Amino acid sequence: MMISIAAIRKHLALPNTTWQICLLAIIGGCASALLVVLFTLTIEGIQQLYLIKRDNYNSLDEVSRFDLPIIGALIILLIAWLTGYKYLRTGIPFVLHRLKVAHGVIPLKNTLNQFWGSAVALASGFSVGREGPAVHLGAACSSYLGSVLKLPYNSVRTLCACGIAAGIAATFNTPIAAVIFVMEVIMREYKVHIFVPVMLASIVGSLITRGVFGTSHNFQYFHTIALEQHHYLSLILLAIVLGVLAAAFNKYLVLIIKQSVKYHIVPRLLLAAFITGTLGYLVPGAMGTGTSAIDISLTSNAQLGFLFSLLVAKLLMTMFALGLGIPGGIIGPTLGIGAIAGACAGAIVIQVLPGEHLGSDFILMGMAGFMAASLNAPLAALLAVVELSGQLELVVPAMIVITIASIVSRQLCKNESIFTMQLDAQNLLYRKPPIEESLQNIGALAVMKDNLLILEQASTRTIIGELINSHESQLIINKEAAIGSNKVDNYYWAQLDADVADDDDDAEDIEHNLEKKLILHKLIPLNHQATLAEAYLALVEQRSGAVYIYHKDINDCIGLVTFEQLRIYLVEGKLN
Repeated sequence: MMISIAAIRKHLALPNTTWQICLLAIIGGCASALLVVLFTLTIEGIQQLYLIKRDNYNSLDEVSRFDLPIIGALIILLIAWLTGYKYLRTGIPFVLHRLKVAHGVIPLKNTLNQFWGSAVALASGFSVGREGPAVHLGAACSSYLGSVLKLPYNSVRTLCACGIAAGIAATFNTPIAAVIFVMEVIMREYKVHIFVPVMLASIVGSLITRGVFGTSHNFQYFHTIALEQHHYLSLILLAIVLGVLAAAFNKYLVLIIKQSVKYHIVPRLLLAAFITGTLGYLVPGAMGTGTSAIDISLTSNAQLGFLFSLLVAKLLMTMFALGLGIPGGIIGPTLGIGAIAGACAGAIVIQVLPGEHLGSDFILMGMAGFMAASLNAPLAALLAVVELSGQLELVVPAMIVITIASIVSRQLCKNESIFTMQLDAQNLLYRKPPIEESLQNIGALAVMKDNLLILEQASTRTIIGELINSHESQLIINKEAAIGSNKVDNYYWAQLDADVADDDDDAEDIEHNLEKKLILHKLIPLNHQATLAEAYLALVEQRSGAVYIYHKDINDCIGLVTFEQLRIYLVEGKLN
């Protein structure tokens, strides 16, 4: 059985689409989706205590709308105090950071904060989304599966991506948009060996959420789109406004993050609760993820002044909630903000062009354009709105709005993805050099040389003799050393240096010449889960030698990876 597990790990260390990774993707996706479904049911269970309908805060009186976020913030702080304030980092930016520094493995206490903190935040009316927690919970669940099975870190990263896809699909019932979001925003690369398992996990997530909540999407009540070519000029103007608005939103959200880090989390969350409560007292439709704002935007008799006040309230609520540290996502609120902005634009068009019946068209366009410009994820935004609304007719007009809004936001306003801006503001690593990016896709187990000949405390003559006779085997010398009260094995890799010239004057002294050529490279230990990126970092300064791979015991050498192997892969693209 141990042999089969070792063989599976070796298969998973290669960047290939195998049945093993597909099966693990399905298992991890199933577990991630069930956790996200439990998270959703928890939120709904809490809201049923005081709301007549999910996210409908209009049913509460003014004092209750003011008090609810403050009570929620106190509960979030209690949870943070129990788990430790240092584990408060959650959401998509944190997952992106962990993918770079820990191959997607996420600490349990951060996940507990994400589950309970976000559930309370979403139930308390804060303007945060469910997709941030879904990404975090899905990533934590699937990467935990990889960690328990001691899989190579490159496959743990793939499982992490699968969990994210399953979590998003389970949240919104949008399997296609979930796959594209993972590839475009999270992984930021399109590789078949990642794409296929991510698709399988997304399908599983969608099937599970359909089995629990039914087949309907959140926004299937939108009417059939009625945009025509003479509306395209209005759409272009809307896209320009959305691009500028998204850039301003990102800029001030990050500014709040940078200014608030100077203060302790307690006053920050209480300030966010006070702002949310005050705005909720005045504009209840701005509370919650954005569903309520979209419902109000669809009301045909909504006045432009009211829509504008709703837009301002939603922007302020979202920026201060996320900027001050309330756990939750950003995509839900961006859809709400975009919907309100689109409704404002539609109301203006109706006033300028009497007789037009735009219905929900501009609302959908606003959702697509603002999400794309804020997240810098045009394809994910397009597919998300198409799947949520169930309307293929909006593809062309949505592409016009998304393209122009993205260009205006990124090129004219110098805006970036809100996730990368958040990571920069929090000083969290999320970029790696291209060499490391390439090498972390391959596990060390896949390329290690395991035809080892290990000698214990051998003499120079014995080493040279074995080097001459062993041919294909890798000769390793085990020199036991005492450190304190413990005995530690020091492994050395023996080679004959071909660059050292023979001494013509002593041509007859062959043994002496061979001794001059003998090189002993001290081997650096590396866990069997490591990728070639870790091997490269261990050897890049000396640009020679090798690392040895161990499984459970650091003194048990099971193979080695040489710097020459890494050099050949980087130069020629061959795994040797």
